[in-house]
Order: sequence, then C-alpha cells, then structure tokens
Amino acid sequence: MEPTIKQLRYLLSVSQARSFRGAADRLDVAQPTLTAQINALESKLGVTLLERSRKGAQVTPFGRSVMPHIETILEQVALIQRLAAESEGSLVGTYRLGVPPTLGPYFLPEVIPAIHTAFPGLKVFVREDAPRDLEVGLLHGDYDFIITTLPMEIPNLGLEPLFNEPLVLVCANDHKFADLETVSPDDLRGESLLAIEEKHRLFDLMQTIAAQFQARLLRDYEGTSLDTLRHMIGTGLGIAFLPALYVQSEISPRKDVTSKAFNGGEFARGVVLAWRPGSRRVELFRQIAQIMRTISQESFAGHVTLDAQIREYDAGKL
Repeated sequence: MEPTIKQLRYLLSVSQARSFRGAADRLDVAQPTLTAQINALESKLGVTLLERSRKGAQVTPFGRSVMPHIETILEQVALIQRLAAESEGSLVGTYRLGVPPTLGPYFLPEVIPAIHTAFPGLKVFVREDAPRDLEVGLLHGDYDFIITTLPMEIPNLGLEPLFNEPLVLVCANDHKFADLETVSPDDLRGESLLAIEEKHRLFDLMQTIAAQFQARLLRDYEGTSLDTLRHMIGTGLGIAFLPALYVQSEISPRKDVTSKAFNGGEFARGVVLAWRPGSRRVELFRQIAQIMRTISQESFAGHVTLDAQIREYDAGKL
C-alpha cells in the first residue's frame, strides 16, 4: 500500500512540532491516532522516519532527505483543492495568509472569527514574516494573500487599503517623560530611541523619527520583536514609538511601561491587504478587506484611522 496524504501531513506536523503531543494539538487529533498513522507509514516504507525519546521526536537522516518532497506533495495537493474550488465557484478550501508579526497577533483574533462566519467553508492558514518577505513570498506563490504595510516594494500587486495605524510613544515608568502630560519634539532631542530589526518597515519609521527630532537611534540594541522592545524600554535602555494595536493589547493592560501623548505630529503605518495580479479570487479578497475595515472601525476605534484614500474607497470613488 502507498502512503496516504494524511500520513504525510501527520509526519510533517511531527517534524515541525518535534513531538507527537505538539503535532496532535496542532492537528486537533488524538495522540494515539497520530502515532498509529506514523507507525503505519514507516511500516509501508520499511524505514524509520522519526527517532522517539522522552524529550520528543526528531526526524531521522532519511526522513530529512524526503521531507522537501513531502512538503512539495502537500503544497500541490492544496493547490489542486484550491483550483477545484475556484472552478466550481465555491468559497471552500484552504487559503494561505501572510501577516507581519508586529500586527497579526493583535489584529487577527478579531478578524479570523468574522471571516469564518462570513465564509464557513473557507479555511485560513496563517504564517508570520517581515513585510518585504511576505511580498516576495506572495509573488512566488507561498501565500494567496497577505496583510502588509506601505510603502510596498513590489509593483502591480492587487491591493485594498485597510487602515492607518498610529505609532505611540512609550517609555519606562520611571523615565522623565512619565510625569509629562505631553511630550514635545524638543524633549526628544538627544534621547535614546529603540527600534525593531531593520527587516521590518517599523525600523524605517523609527529612523525617520530619530533624524527629524535629533534623537539617538540605538542600532546595537535592535529588538527582535515588539515584546523585546517593551522589555528593554522597561529597563530604561531607551524609548520607542510602538504600533497602537500593540499598545492597546500588550501595554495598556500590563502597565509595565507607559504610553505618552506626543505633539510633534502623527506617525503611522499604512496597512493593506494584497494579492497576486491575475488572481481569480479578487472579489473574495475585496470582501475580506471590507470585513477587516469594518472590524477596524468597530473594534479598534480610537486606535486606528481610515485615511482619505480609504474613505474615498468606501464612497465608491477609488
């Protein structure tokens, strides 16, 4: 008997989770069922694919050699399913969505349930990456659609504007800014400014702010995530401008650092939904974008804004 698609999918999941329990949780199946399928696959092939131990499961050398082929098979099966769904005009199948890690965890929890309600047969596989890598991945077929930030570097992608997300000034609770009602541009002069890694477009915004207000950008202490930036801010290493949805989700409830009003102008990142040119699912993506805009207005009012371009779109002018 030949290996089944289910068995290959189970093996890939175990290799990624590095444990049977973790893979079972991801797949939402019972661990004995998963173990039985992997054992059956090894029996069919006559080889050991996984090394079991109390610490978890590791792929054997042979398993590593065939894993790229398994990934290709599963990708092609998913592609066939999407093409079949499109040919029938039905909104079913699994779509791959890419999101920046500086936005997805704070926006998608509101969005995914709404998409599922609107399109019950549509499943969404979500993966995080930096905006530039998301756009390259979209062009290469790694994603069906992405949420990304402006300015985009790949021309001619289809897109729908979603919202503008302001950046909020954040400092330590014992920083001199903490007692100020409003921070002025003059206050920033000479301050140590922290930024996320250069691969994120938020770095470009932080670089602009540092140059405009004569602050010192600490290139030796770039954060790998928004959380690492928050922790460094909390120790007094520097200040930063962080996205409003992150501040709402992670800073306002914890109060381990302080957000302050800044009267030197508003800095914001434009957020859009994008897809490959020529996609046969443009109407679906536009409907999803409208769901996202509606949620932005209803759930994140006061934290994000609809710019003039988006308001024109809603009025049918764009």
